[in-house]
Amino acid sequence: MSNVILVTGGRGLVGKAIEHIINTEPEGSRFGKKPGETWIFIGSADGDLRDVEQAKKVFEKYKPTHVIHLAALVGGLFKNMKYKLTFLRDNILINDNVLHTSYEQKAQKVISCLSTCVFPDKVEYPLDETKIHSGLPHESNFGYAHAKRLVDVQNHAYKEQYGSNFTSAIPTNVFGPYDNFDLEDSHVIPGLIHKCYLAKKNGTPFVVSGTGKPLRQFIYSYDLAKLFIWMLREYDDVEPVILSVGENEEVSIKEVADAIVRAVGFDGNYTFDTARADGQFRKPASNEKLLKLIGGFQFTPFELALTETVKWFVANYENARTGKKPSA
Repeated sequence: MSNVILVTGGRGLVGKAIEHIINTEPEGSRFGKKPGETWIFIGSADGDLRDVEQAKKVFEKYKPTHVIHLAALVGGLFKNMKYKLTFLRDNILINDNVLHTSYEQKAQKVISCLSTCVFPDKVEYPLDETKIHSGLPHESNFGYAHAKRLVDVQNHAYKEQYGSNFTSAIPTNVFGPYDNFDLEDSHVIPGLIHKCYLAKKNGTPFVVSGTGKPLRQFIYSYDLAKLFIWMLREYDDVEPVILSVGENEEVSIKEVADAIVRAVGFDGNYTFDTARADGQFRKPASNEKLLKLIGGFQFTPFELALTETVKWFVANYENARTGKKPSA
């Protein structure tokens, strides 16, 4: 029997990474396309998943047997703070429509993508899968975090009431090709890559906000793609799984900036604006559950993954998401 895997949000960072892995790994291998599989990657142009009728039309068109649900309203800190209700309501609508339509259309399995921002602001570290609902999330992510938490609640409810095979993944900080490199509304790695690229191009200083001391766990999007494919094929529990490198692979923002300077080939003035806030110093997450379940996985070394991301950005600068209109 053939399987149809529908990837919502399939034209974003993680969706494009899954598409890359499916198309480049050997067919029939652990992470490659299986015989009889059809993979469909959709974006917002294919239907507004906030609208239940449009969601139903998408599912009726493709008739997926499996769903990897990545679609979401996402944004940087400023947007999350300013539009709390919008982030809450839009994401609740998207998630509810995808999950309920998956149930109605008898999809065999759904994996939804959460985020480490679902975890409580005040919590004992390291983060693990048991701590999602043990306190309030950080105020800056109020709407988005609560909407994403509800996915875990819904997964359990669908499992208990209908026996649905719904689960979720919780990645740490993701980066890679096809990221959002907008200077004003991107995450730290793509934002710094773009800033450093422009500093080299224009002969201006490369200035990094903060002291560079905070620590973060970063996962390369192509590694994350493999882990989503693994979950699709081999994981059938409702409880979520943190998809991440280990706590011992935390990287400081200074180490990130140093690696970007090397990858871009920048040799100009490079400083840190220590008057700018650092944000949270660290929020380590445990990948112990993942490693026990997957039985061995080789993560791409951070600097290699970063170098590959910089190469992609430079080669695709005119069409990358950089906050300017792509060239015709």
